[in-house]
Amino acid sequence: MRAATPAPIPPTGRRIPMSAATPFPGEQHALRAPCVDVNGAASYIGTAIIGHGAYPCKIIPSLNPACRLSSNGQEVGHVGRYDLLPFDPSRMEFVRAAHGALPRGRRPVHGGHEEDGRLLYHAVATFGNVRVPGRTAEHLGGAYVPFNGREYFVQDYEILCWRF
Repeated sequence: MRAATPAPIPPTGRRIPMSAATPFPGEQHALRAPCVDVNGAASYIGTAIIGHGAYPCKIIPSLNPACRLSSNGQEVGHVGRYDLLPFDPSRMEFVRAAHGALPRGRRPVHGGHEEDGRLLYHAVATFGNVRVPGRTAEHLGGAYVPFNGREYFVQDYEILCWRF
């Protein structure tokens, strides 16, 4: 008898639905955080569902609310629905990118979409020793990340991609 073929991973990855009222899953489900906040707190990758859009965000379980994204020059907390993307380094990796360009020959993990349907991807920007999750897309020309209460635009960053 042949073993069943595992279901293919969707382009967005396997996510855990969350909200401000949901307890954070243990490391066995969330896996290890790919980033660390300025105070040393674990920082995870996620997507915030807002209206008809889905926006890449950071999730810091020690903050209230845990889901954070950048908007209109500020870092804002999100209390609605969001999805945690467990980072699996055997299937995913961060690849250098710049100016909104997708890395040639790579397959970025879909991070969400604007309300008009344009795709967004998970970005990570570095500030000193701190790696901060955010969003990028070709139409953005770079990456936007929430950090220290503000929204930052960076042109050099990393983008989350599937390993081959």
